[in-house]
Amino acid sequence: MALAQTPKPPYYAVIFTSQHTGKEQEEYDRTSAKMVSLAQKQPGYLGVESVRSDSGLGIASVYWKDRESIKAWRHHPEHKKAKTRGRTIWYEYYKVRIAKVEKDYGKI
Repeated sequence: MALAQTPKPPYYAVIFTSQHTGKEQEEYDRTSAKMVSLAQKQPGYLGVESVRSDSGLGIASVYWKDRESIKAWRHHPEHKKAKTRGRTIWYEYYKVRIAKVEKDYGKI
């Protein structure tokens, strides 16, 4: 996966850290791909970066234009269904953090 091509700050990052249970992996993979595809179509979406280790620990950073875009995505019906499946089946634990990006730099 390539680095997200984000605009000049400020913008927001939703950082989702989780430990996968390993249960129903095929369904999880399909749902994850569907959520990325849906998110990409949402107003205010800027990009995503995601990794998961062999042990199941994962971190996804999803970048958004503003807090309103994040709120709209949080309430998207398909996303709400996926979150319920995640809480009940796919994740041993998870943490969501929302941060305002005020500065970014690097080599791309």
